[in-house]
Amino acid sequence: MTEKIKSDQLYEILKNRIVRLEYKPGEVLNEADIASEFDMSRTPVRKVFEQLKNNNLLNIIPRYGAQVAPIDFKYMKSVFEVLRELEGFAARLAVDRMTDEKIKDLESGIERIKKYDIVEDYKLIIMEDEKFHETIFVSCDNPCLVELLYGLHIHTERLWFYLQQDITDVNLFLDTMPVIVQAIRDKDTDKAEQEAKKHIDVFVEKIRQELL
Repeated sequence: MTEKIKSDQLYEILKNRIVRLEYKPGEVLNEADIASEFDMSRTPVRKVFEQLKNNNLLNIIPRYGAQVAPIDFKYMKSVFEVLRELEGFAARLAVDRMTDEKIKDLESGIERIKKYDIVEDYKLIIMEDEKFHETIFVSCDNPCLVELLYGLHIHTERLWFYLQQDITDVNLFLDTMPVIVQAIRDKDTDKAEQEAKKHIDVFVEKIRQELL
């Protein structure tokens, strides 16, 4: 396996650890320790740290190390303002571009969420929610839009893990997701866009209630 492939894998591993709070906000990551853990030189680790910094997941502090970025709620407000519009646009595009197979994938994800316990299976629900969004924005068949949405969802997923103790009602997901799918099935672009935005609005309002 080449070092470049290892570097790509390392980025995904460290990103997921940060997003899923295995590395806590403020925790310092040591370049040498990471290199040792994955049996690689420090150079690719340094490059991965830089990638994570560029995605606002790490802060590089000279002569100190790499610190997991805190969750910046002011920044998250800006993320949601952009995400709301882009998610709506992606849903609108997906109406005419999504395959029947992908629609069934959305419906299967909803059925799995219905069977989960919001407390015991919270992480699984969050990952299903992310798969739901990903299926829609990948189906919009717009590479530029997909790239933007992937970058934004890194931060929203991390926030959902952070809010685990505050999200106690699975209907926060289930009240809006089936409506989005039905709009896509009905080829109703306006409804799909509207409901995708509403899905974001519901979560933003929940965050406002819990944190403000």
